Amino acid sequence: MEKLRIDKWLWAARFFKTRSLACDEIDKGRVLINDAVAKPSREVKAGDLVQVRTGDITRTVTVLQVSDKRGPAPIAALLYQETEQSQLLRQQAAQQRRLAPEPALAHLQGRPTKRERRTGDKLRAGEWGTRWSASADL
Repeated sequence: MEKLRIDKWLWAARFFKTRSLACDEIDKGRVLINDAVAKPSREVKAGDLVQVRTGDITRTVTVLQVSDKRGPAPIAALLYQETEQSQLLRQQAAQQRRLAPEPALAHLQGRPTKRERRTGDKLRAGEWGTRWSASADL
């Protein structure tokens, strides 16, 4: 087998869990073959340069072999070789994610704790206790 559809190859190389997911990502323009936007039926052969974007990670790989059978991950890794520049970019992105602050720590809103709720209730009790209704007119 010399050529194979890109959606089948991406599935066999374990970039995507199903062929339909691979087709969806290809249709969204997240897969390039030799710097050209691909269609799911586009054929790929050994020596082609494929760029695959999954999430915020873009991987650039060179196709070494084509296979239409999905096998174990170690065997699927033999179908391609990631370029050195792509590996460096992935490592830099991973390093930036590790050094970035935890997003949950910056989250100030949300459900209050029991202590915060009681404090708020005490503050509002004085304000609402003098008025007979919730209307704005005094």
